[in-house]
Amino acid sequence: MKYTAKAPAILLLEDGKVFYGKAAGKIGTTAGEICFNTGMTGYQEIFTDPSYFGQIIVTTNVHIGNYGVNDDEVESDSIKIAGLVCKQFNEFHSRKRSNGSLKDYFEKNNLVAISDVDTRAIVRYIRDKGAMNCIISSETLDLEVLKEKLAKVPSMAGLELSSKVSTKEAYFVGDPAATYKVAVTDYGVKRNILRSLAERDCYLQVFPMKTSFEEMLKWNPDGFMISNGPGDPSVMKDEVAVAKKMIDSGIPTFGICLGHQLIAEASGISTFKMHKGHRGINHPVKNLITGKSEITSQNHGFGVKAEDVAKVKNIEITHINLNDNTVEGLRYTDRNVFSVQYHPEACPGPYDARYLFDDFITMISKTKKTEKKSAVTA
Repeated sequence: MKYTAKAPAILLLEDGKVFYGKAAGKIGTTAGEICFNTGMTGYQEIFTDPSYFGQIIVTTNVHIGNYGVNDDEVESDSIKIAGLVCKQFNEFHSRKRSNGSLKDYFEKNNLVAISDVDTRAIVRYIRDKGAMNCIISSETLDLEVLKEKLAKVPSMAGLELSSKVSTKEAYFVGDPAATYKVAVTDYGVKRNILRSLAERDCYLQVFPMKTSFEEMLKWNPDGFMISNGPGDPSVMKDEVAVAKKMIDSGIPTFGICLGHQLIAEASGISTFKMHKGHRGINHPVKNLITGKSEITSQNHGFGVKAEDVAKVKNIEITHINLNDNTVEGLRYTDRNVFSVQYHPEACPGPYDARYLFDDFITMISKTKKTEKKSAVTA
C-alpha cells in the first residue's frame, strides 16, 4: 500500500471561521450548508441519502472509509451530499464485501472533501452558532476568493430542493401480485423505504414530485406514502396542496421526514428552521401512545411547531424527541393519517422504529376490510 501525498485544503464558514486541513476526494471547490452527523457507521447510506442534497456533512466518527463502499449500500443512484468534512479519511479499506475504496468512489462522483481537521471543534462550533453555509476548497486557499463565492450560495431557509432529486418518470417497485398498492410521492425517497414497503406485501408506484393527486388516484392505490427529501417544506405550496387532498381522501397516508412536515403544513401547522437539526442514528424518541422509547435514525434541519399542533383539535402528537422535546410524530384522530420526523427504515440505524411500516399496513388492511364490508352491505 502506498499513500499519496495530500494537498492542502480549507474550510471557510459563513461567519468567517476558518479551518485548515488536507484534501480528500476530488480536488476542487464546493459549497453548501454545513451540518454534522453523529452516526458511527453507515457513511455510504448517509452520502447517498437525497435528504442531504445541498449539504456538507461533518462526520463525528473519526474514521471514514475504513470499510470501503458496497454497491448494495446506497439510498439513491449517486452521492447526494455537497461535500464532506472528516477527521481521518482512509484511502484503503479492509472488508471482503466492499466493491472499492471511498477515495475512488469520491473521485468517480466528483465529490470534494477535507480531512485532517479538528471535527470536535467544528461540531462544537456548529452546536453553538447553528447550521450555516460553508465552502471547502483544495484548489485555492485565497480567503477573499472563497468569501466571494460563498456569498452567492443561497440559504437553506426558503430553498426548494426536492425537484433536484425526485425521479423524472414514474416507476414500479415490488410484486404486481402483492396484496396492497401504495402510491409513493418521490421528494427524495430512500431506496430502503421502498424496500421496507415491498417486503410487507406492497406493490409500489413511485411518482415524480409534480404529479397531481388526481393522476395518482387513477392507479387506485390502497395507501399513500409521502417521502423524505431535502429543502424547506414551507415553500412547497403545490406539494402541500397534494398532501391536503391525500388527507381528505380517506385513503391511509403515511409521511416520513419531509412528508411529516408537508402533512403538518397541509393541516395548518407551521414548520421552522432548526438551530442545528438532528442527524445521526442515536436519537432517543418517546412514543407517547405506548409509553416506550426507541433509538432512531434522523436527518432533518426543519421541524414542526408544537404550539401549532395544540390548536388543531383532530391531530395529536404521538412522538417527541427526548433530547429537546421537539415533535417527532403526528396522527389524525379521525382519519387514517400519521407521520414521523425520523427514518423508520433505519438504513443506517437501529431497527426500533420499523414497526411503523407494520402500523401502516395494518391501517391499510383494516380500511380495505371496512370498504369491502360496506360494499357487501350496500
